[in-house]
Amino acid sequence: MLADEQDARDATQDSLVKVLRNLDRYDPNRKFSTWVFGIARNTCIDEHRRRRRRAWDEPGDVPSDDPTPLQEISRTQRAERLQQALDELPPLYREVLVLYHFEHLKYQEIADILEIPIGTVMNRIFRARKKLRAVYDAELGGEP
Repeated sequence: MLADEQDARDATQDSLVKVLRNLDRYDPNRKFSTWVFGIARNTCIDEHRRRRRRAWDEPGDVPSDDPTPLQEISRTQRAERLQQALDELPPLYREVLVLYHFEHLKYQEIADILEIPIGTVMNRIFRARKKLRAVYDAELGGEP
């Protein structure tokens, strides 16, 4: 969500401190992971506000099943294009994609974290995928 590994590490540490300091505020009727993700999300939002949005750095090395240099370059280029396309999405769309596809959360968990109806989550994921595809294809410029 922060687009920078060091910022993400800092936010993770800040989130852990907040969780530990506010453990007495945890409502056992809610799922613990949802509560923690909510704190982490708010920490990331705070970080965005403090530093404003910065350009994403190049993604790290992409593990390759086939170690040929040509395939590694191709995968890296696709990952960079996807990263750039994801970066161009509005934050509310990028957020649901990250929670769903990268954090592997269920719709209901995302709805709880974002405090929105599940139908809104489903709609945002649908629209985010559509926008991501359009941006990705536009950046590709007709390349396969």
